[in-house]
Amino acid sequence: MSVLSKPVDVRTVVRCAMFAALIAALGLLPPIPVPIIPVPVTAQTLGVMLAGAVLGARNGALAVILFLGVVALGFPLLSGGRGGLGVFFGPSAGFLLGWVAGAFVTGVLAAASECKFPRLIIACLVGGIGAVYAVGIPWMAVAADLTMVQAAVASMVFLPGDILKAVAAAVATRAIRRGYPAAHP
Repeated sequence: MSVLSKPVDVRTVVRCAMFAALIAALGLLPPIPVPIIPVPVTAQTLGVMLAGAVLGARNGALAVILFLGVVALGFPLLSGGRGGLGVFFGPSAGFLLGWVAGAFVTGVLAAASECKFPRLIIACLVGGIGAVYAVGIPWMAVAADLTMVQAAVASMVFLPGDILKAVAAAVATRAIRRGYPAAHP
């Protein structure tokens, strides 16, 4: 049975809801506006990386989808108190949609990491940054009327913080896996 076709049980639903709530809680930290682009720096990508690394690819992506579904319903859970369908049409929408891919890719790579710290960092970097930027940068370029190069260069302002978040997610994931092995699928 493939990972994607495995049934979802109550424990899985609760874990996904808990990580969706974690992503929402990280949204309470105020966004840091970036003057050169219309997308703020937020702490919520840390929650996305943790969801993928701790819950695994499928369940991490489900947690992010659950979170984004609640945001779409109008709950102001994004950093800065944003919510509603409108956020899915602005310049940051690609990054929000990229969170699903980011959690999935992080989960795939973290599962193969054997809880080795350098591999967990790589999983968080590739999934939490690479996959998210792969969706977010092209969307921002179109929505903000920028060239791909301009959008990519402007997005480099996120890198230092995202690298720190990837390291923090790897540290937390390793601690969770060691302290509570049953948490990881």
